[in-house]
Amino acid sequence: MPSVIFISPHGKRQELGFDRPTSAMQVARSHGVVGIEAECGGALSCGTCHVYVDETDAGRVGAASEQENDMLDLVAAERKPTSRLCCQIELSDELDGLVLHIPETQF
Repeated sequence: MPSVIFISPHGKRQELGFDRPTSAMQVARSHGVVGIEAECGGALSCGTCHVYVDETDAGRVGAASEQENDMLDLVAAERKPTSRLCCQIELSDELDGLVLHIPETQF
């Protein structure tokens, strides 16, 4: 089973298996990952599922859409070059082992 790894701002690592198709946000919510609020449930309208894709994985997830980029301009934590909304990261076998860092705050 493929997995995605969430790392908290304090270094706690959670490796979570997933079935396809799903988004990284759905996996985080179903496992109660602290720091992924996802208030809009994946409708790309709140920015509270902001993550930093690990630099070693940045090339694997593809670029953010224009709508996602607009929402990333509004996130509470610092926006970095690897910032993404995890509701927009569709997981696949090719993304097995993807590492996502959770920012200090979503609000």
